[in-house]
Amino acid sequence: MSELIPDDDRPPSPEELATATATIEAWAAAELASNPVVEAVERGEPGEQRWYVRVRGEEKDVFTIWLTLRQRMLHYETYVMPAPEENHGALYEHLLIRNQRIIGAAFCIGIEEAVFLKGAIPVHTVDAPALDHILGLLYATVEQCFRPALRIGFASRFDQ
Repeated sequence: MSELIPDDDRPPSPEELATATATIEAWAAAELASNPVVEAVERGEPGEQRWYVRVRGEEKDVFTIWLTLRQRMLHYETYVMPAPEENHGALYEHLLIRNQRIIGAAFCIGIEEAVFLKGAIPVHTVDAPALDHILGLLYATVEQCFRPALRIGFASRFDQ
């Protein structure tokens, strides 16, 4: 059995969820204090296990990473771009090819056919290095893919 999933495949206990919550809180506070790309961190509604990490990029000026702690997994996602106006097939092919090189997240189509980058890890693996990896993965992927994806999905706007 994988090290990432406990042998008994049980859901985390309330104590383990509390530990994961405290870990995310401490990590977010440390990133906000020391990482220049982290612009803000906010919590979701009361009772909701969600954090919003606002990140300053270069290719995409600002984007938000949503961390959502659920029963068994920490889900993470970010909005990449709106639905393409043109070249739908070419854009989706481009993103699917990029998915082959990404480990830990994938491009997908979300609400209003917008493009998102999503992933998840088991609650049992939530620690500061895992959270650093998530931030770095989403940051690097958005920075590398944002402008090329816009140029495909909104090509006529760049031709002017």
